Amino acid sequence: MIAAVLQADNLYRAAHKVLQNRGASGIDGMPVSKLALYIRANRDQISDSIHRHEYIPDAILGVSIPKGKGKTRLLGIPTVIDRCLQQAVSQILMAKYEYEFEPFSYGFRPKKNIHKAVLQAQQYINDGCHDIVDIDLKGFFDEVNHSLLLQLVYDKVNCPTTLRLIRKWLRAPILIKGRLVKRRKGIPQGSPLSPLLSNILLDGLDKYLSKQGLRYVRYADDFSIYTRSKAKARQVGNEVYHFLKGKLHLPINRAKSGIRRPVNFELLGHGFVPVYKKGVKGQYQLVVSKSGWDKFKRKLKLLTKKTDPVSLVERLNRLTQVYRGWLNNYRLANIYTKLKKLDEWLRNRLRYCIWHHWKKIERKRKNLIRLGIEKGQAFAWSRTRMGGWAVAQSPILGTTITISRLRRKGYRPMIDYINKTQTSIW
Repeated sequence: MIAAVLQADNLYRAAHKVLQNRGASGIDGMPVSKLALYIRANRDQISDSIHRHEYIPDAILGVSIPKGKGKTRLLGIPTVIDRCLQQAVSQILMAKYEYEFEPFSYGFRPKKNIHKAVLQAQQYINDGCHDIVDIDLKGFFDEVNHSLLLQLVYDKVNCPTTLRLIRKWLRAPILIKGRLVKRRKGIPQGSPLSPLLSNILLDGLDKYLSKQGLRYVRYADDFSIYTRSKAKARQVGNEVYHFLKGKLHLPINRAKSGIRRPVNFELLGHGFVPVYKKGVKGQYQLVVSKSGWDKFKRKLKLLTKKTDPVSLVERLNRLTQVYRGWLNNYRLANIYTKLKKLDEWLRNRLRYCIWHHWKKIERKRKNLIRLGIEKGQAFAWSRTRMGGWAVAQSPILGTTITISRLRRKGYRPMIDYINKTQTSIW
């Protein structure tokens, strides 16, 4: 297998993928922009060192990112060269494993995504499976057993050189706050190989659930099982707990796991609420979870911070990038009504930024006149003692800094990006 990994075509495809994904530099500081040139100049040397078992990966750069509720998640960022080689291994491994993975595993696979996972869950619920076994794996990426994982890969690949390379990546130390920390278990989140390795390990769980004839959905380490009774849900939950602990050596977070009803269940940021419509019973529609709305609003609030020294055009560009991605993620959910209110709030935030940017009293007066306000009224409003947020919501800015004027600067309401025929029915 290692010969296929180190083929020029495979390496260049891997380098192109790493360049597409961008990402930060590792501990060596090498940017992704220099990767292609480095591979062309050093491909033979890298290949020889791997064949002779002399290749030693660099340490991983540990970076903590906010996770919500004051918690953080540790990401491991390999060097650009290691990312390229991991991507090259992943491309060959994926071709060997993909056709063996179960159909209800949706994470990090071609032609599978979050939307298909959520729609499958909705179908189970609408078919009457209202008792859901929701299991949270405790620190999955930090608890993966290296020996078990490598044995699963070896059973399929049977290439000692490739296995040795993967083992070195798994055991590479991580640099956290200037200190190197040894790693004897876990998969670093942030490497190109991690998603595939997690699917290889959890495929054993998928096959176990399929053999039992259970309805389930799995996206990476996020999985749930759908049953028609609470007694069945309890039985399944206990059996899966013992399987995970005994066979895969993975602990369960008991505090976050349990049996849920659809209205108390969330999957990948989506919630499920009953359809209140005459003649329709037992059917549920998709909505955005409360945490999903709150997190999105915090991002918008951060981007519309009045003290940020950026132009209105640049601010609008940043906003567009954020909410286009969010809207694409939740495009299946019923969001039109709430999104319309959020749009109004966002426009007031933008008016607040503009008002703050004008700063001086005389500048405010002149700008209000330019926007069509009568001189006496402009004079009075420029000297108002009202707070900036109150002014932003007042008619004086609502009737002057209009949607059409904002559009000319590059603003586009969020509801423009979704199907306008979608309306709330709850």
